[in-house]
Amino acid sequence: MTAVTRSPGPTTSVDVAEAVRAVRASSRRRQLLDAAVTVMGRTGFHQMSMQALADEAQVSVGLFYKYFGSKEDILLAAIVDILEAFRDQLQPAMDLAGDDPVLQLMAGFRRYASIVDENRDAVVLTYRESRTLDAAGRDRIKELEVETSAPMRSVITAGMADGLMNEVDADLVVFDLMMLAHGWALKHWHFAPGYELDSYVAAQLRFALPTLLVPDKLDEYLTQI
Repeated sequence: MTAVTRSPGPTTSVDVAEAVRAVRASSRRRQLLDAAVTVMGRTGFHQMSMQALADEAQVSVGLFYKYFGSKEDILLAAIVDILEAFRDQLQPAMDLAGDDPVLQLMAGFRRYASIVDENRDAVVLTYRESRTLDAAGRDRIKELEVETSAPMRSVITAGMADGLMNEVDADLVVFDLMMLAHGWALKHWHFAPGYELDSYVAAQLRFALPTLLVPDKLDEYLTQI
């Protein structure tokens, strides 16, 4: 018997309406989270009021409660949002660099730092307020940080196997690189007068690569920063 392949049915007005609602909901949630990050950056989490959030977003207090059950839910959502951006965007950026693990690592660090730059207030908020979360929220953050570090850890392991990198603790190196990227947000007031993001990333790579790469490969990759 020959299998019959059925083509998808035509898109209906119901499908289109559902898609539009999903886009609007995502856009509205983004608006509310951006407002929350702004307010928490200004007042801190504990002094933040729902009315201040509503005023910043130019919506009703009730709309915030439609999307988030409490202030704590808003804080967790804001922190998870930035961590998910790191997790979801790192691997695709590294894949574009090809098969060379050193170039992949450099691309991953650049993208990570770019996300930090795009979300400086949220990165600072993560450091300042994550301790406010309950145990489940803190565990979720830890899980996302481990997931985010996995692609860079993998290419460091590959680089050692290929003889391009020194024998190092891959986990330690990855979190060191992440901290260097976070520094762009945490000390932006200090670095911004002397650096653009690209020059900051280049300087940090020139700092990190001499320790990581085997000596006879170092000059080759320094020219590609």
